[in-house]
Amino acid sequence: MTTQKYHKEALAHPVFKTLSHAAQELGLEAYVIGGYVRDFFLGRDQKKDIDIVAIGSGIGLARAVANELPGNPKVTVFKNFGTAMVRHGDLELEFVGARRESYSRDSRKPIVEDGTLQDDQNRRDFTINALALSLDPLEFGKLLDPFGGLDDLEKGIIRTPLEPATTYSDDPLRMIRAIRFAAQLDFRIERDSLNAIGVQKDRIRIVSPERITDELHKIMATDKPSIGFGLLHKTGLLGYILPELVALQGIEEREGQRHKDNFWHTLEVVDNIAQATDNLWLRWAALLHDIGKAPTKRFDPKVGWTFHGHEFVGSKMVYKLFKRLRLPLNDRMKYVQKLVMMSSRPIVLSNDYVTDSAVRRLVFDAGDDVEDLMTLCEADITTKNPKKQKRYLKNFQLVREKITEVEERDRIRNFQPPVTGEEIMEAFSLKPGWEIGMIKEAIKEAILEGEIPNEHGPARDFMLEKGRAMGLSPNTNKP
Repeated sequence: MTTQKYHKEALAHPVFKTLSHAAQELGLEAYVIGGYVRDFFLGRDQKKDIDIVAIGSGIGLARAVANELPGNPKVTVFKNFGTAMVRHGDLELEFVGARRESYSRDSRKPIVEDGTLQDDQNRRDFTINALALSLDPLEFGKLLDPFGGLDDLEKGIIRTPLEPATTYSDDPLRMIRAIRFAAQLDFRIERDSLNAIGVQKDRIRIVSPERITDELHKIMATDKPSIGFGLLHKTGLLGYILPELVALQGIEEREGQRHKDNFWHTLEVVDNIAQATDNLWLRWAALLHDIGKAPTKRFDPKVGWTFHGHEFVGSKMVYKLFKRLRLPLNDRMKYVQKLVMMSSRPIVLSNDYVTDSAVRRLVFDAGDDVEDLMTLCEADITTKNPKKQKRYLKNFQLVREKITEVEERDRIRNFQPPVTGEEIMEAFSLKPGWEIGMIKEAIKEAILEGEIPNEHGPARDFMLEKGRAMGLSPNTNKP
């Protein structure tokens, strides 16, 4: 990693010349600061959102820049925050005036005053995010690094610019952000900064669920989410955010019988899923697939530890958890609920003889999510025994092959009855009533059990036979 004083190559995009010229015309000092600079030194893909701090009016600079850019893009002003944003192509330029901040104990909203660049860097969350590059034409690309952020980048360290207790107490969300950056960058949180999170953890209560969830999503999206969730657990933050997960931690032994630690097992499953897919909601399903095990854990002297019905209980817990964290209570939640509810179904099939009937029911219940369900179950294999792992994966492959075979033959996915309710009413001269539902359910069960094929002719014959058995008389005026 380079340690030169000037880094003009970081500001090669033409927009930085425009920024520099506009600031000069206004007589302002201006700097590029934050994630764009950090990622340049890390050699990561440059962020498309670029933070500009001005010693003076950031909003005024934004307007001046917009006037110089092609097409005179719109300036969006956020008066409550004293910031402005300009879109230029695929870039988002975010402007703020340099400021100093002070906080009250019960709020993340700071009291803001105009300040110097040093004041602005002091208020940054971490040294690696306080790096700034000058836009002054005479010092274009000059690095300002008052806290040794470049050295921390080289060493892979997350450290606060000021005393960690002050930084975290002022804005407790920074505790989760520290963990998120450690997970994203595979960095280590400096000892004092990490210890301070444990001391300040109860301050997380004043942070809105939406902001916490945004950070959880970013942790979940990392290559190895267990790093972030492990740190959340180690610091005690997880107990405030996801107590359902913390409840899974620990191994209990009774009469020589032990169960596995379902917390660390869960984190392994999430890591396995992360290697298989970037589907955020499938990763959530992996994180929550065993949360019903804590409330359903029982010891039976004959069989040992049991978790009967944990899938059902867990799926019910998903709603309360999503509501508390302000996660979407729509099809995404229902998707997670479904996968939690069905998470053991393919496992049972893989352990037993795979019947066509069982596979048809699996595909019928899972619908379009059957592939994701199989991926989740394969990720659930965390045994360290190579022979067992190979056997489990082979069994799941047999289930997959059976799913393909049944799908091609019986067309069960997103099943629609081959005989409609209208046809049943017409066949028996019925008005809408319970009989129609009973006959449709009987047809569905007959198809799933393999008694009749998923075709109209056999289904109609079955309908007539079932109707007669119920004492219904076919309409002889209709074919």
